[in-house]
Amino acid sequence: METNLCVAGFGGQGIMTLGKFLADTVCHRTEKNVTFFPSYGAEQRGGTANCYVVISDGKIGAPLGEVMDELIIMNEPSLKKFLKTLKSGGTLFLNNSLINCEVEREDITLIEIPATQMALEIGNIKVLNIVMLGVYIGYTGILSEEAVWKTIEENLSRKASLLPLNKKAYEAGLAYGRERRGK
Repeated sequence: METNLCVAGFGGQGIMTLGKFLADTVCHRTEKNVTFFPSYGAEQRGGTANCYVVISDGKIGAPLGEVMDELIIMNEPSLKKFLKTLKSGGTLFLNNSLINCEVEREDITLIEIPATQMALEIGNIKVLNIVMLGVYIGYTGILSEEAVWKTIEENLSRKASLLPLNKKAYEAGLAYGRERRGK
């Protein structure tokens, strides 16, 4: 099994952190192989940011492919840029809080998540990426929910005061993803 994932959005939305949490979980808590390939736009916050994560049971031939199995898209410019890379039969995780355009593909599975709204309701827009990570894990089951949380917890250990908020965001995302998987 090999999964090619692209995560894309604006700088400041936690794109790289989401990808790094996935890669760290695979690297430290599974027997699978992983590559993590970040790509930053020329700007700082507000510019484009995307990363590629490849998770495989076997050796990984290239750090990124031209065709993605899954996309996590946080904003409309990223949707326009990356939708064409999603393979037929692939899954698109879409932050529909910020994306109001129609996805004109009928050959993919579309999971619409009001992720920005969920993060705001939880109490902080900065947990948007953790909500989306939770949805992705809850829907795909690609990694153990507990292993991913352990990675988040370890990475945020210096900021222990942020753990309850992030736990709430992760659990909300997991529940949303599991619910969508069940449909």
